[in-house]
Amino acid sequence: MAAEFKPMRSLIYVNLAKEDYRHKLLHWLHRYHVQDSISQFDPYVSKYAFYQALPVPQDGERFGTVKMQLTEHYWLLNPFTPDTKVKTLTEYFPMDVLKWQGNIPDDNVNDEQLDGDSARSSGGNNGLPPFMFAFVPVWWEEDFKGSNRTVEDGPNYRWQCTIRYPEGVLVEEGDKWLFEEVIPKFKEMPEVTRILTSKIMKEVNNCPYYRVMEMWFDGPSSWHKCAVENTKDIKKPDWASQESFPYLESGFEIQSIFLTDIAYSDNLTQHRGWITMR
Repeated sequence: MAAEFKPMRSLIYVNLAKEDYRHKLLHWLHRYHVQDSISQFDPYVSKYAFYQALPVPQDGERFGTVKMQLTEHYWLLNPFTPDTKVKTLTEYFPMDVLKWQGNIPDDNVNDEQLDGDSARSSGGNNGLPPFMFAFVPVWWEEDFKGSNRTVEDGPNYRWQCTIRYPEGVLVEEGDKWLFEEVIPKFKEMPEVTRILTSKIMKEVNNCPYYRVMEMWFDGPSSWHKCAVENTKDIKKPDWASQESFPYLESGFEIQSIFLTDIAYSDNLTQHRGWITMR
């Protein structure tokens, strides 16, 4: 099967198990991972960027908030076809990276070297959240609010989340609740300036999540007012996994990240190799 032109965007949520690991994870990302990645996919990726995660806002833990960064790619073809399996060099991905990200237990002492594709499909079966690696269409599929917003309207506090419904809940039932109970409520809040959503392309890499959604606010205080204080009257579904909104199990049925508008590293245009301080 020949490689097929198939533009897609991918989102990777990089979590942080604890602050003791932040500098180690940054070292691996910029000393090894960026260079490995560019060497591999430069011919068929048009954008490769890191967005720093903003601090977890008050009550953000119950939304499965990750603490490190969002990694975003724009692909020109599907990287999971048989044509892409043979690589001249294996990506350097030590097991410790999964420990630093909170995908495997912190007491794991395995020094195994993984291949990147296996690592990015790990977690979720050991009591810890799965590695969130989702493919979505290049363009958002549904636009509910704020389509006329421009850069002149000011900086945005972006809340992006991926969700799936509890096991046994039909997608149609979950979406009915989302589109009839949740989104209309947020849409009427003046503090919410943008609402977008797309289905995750599960057929690409079997991502465990189903949908990605993004909302914009002025800052963490306005997010808290909307997502925590003003959601008490959102109908709790019969299948709720937790008592409070979002009614989804933190980390397993919802993962969230808080972002600014700009990437801290647009790797294809800014990366200059591993240059340490002097």
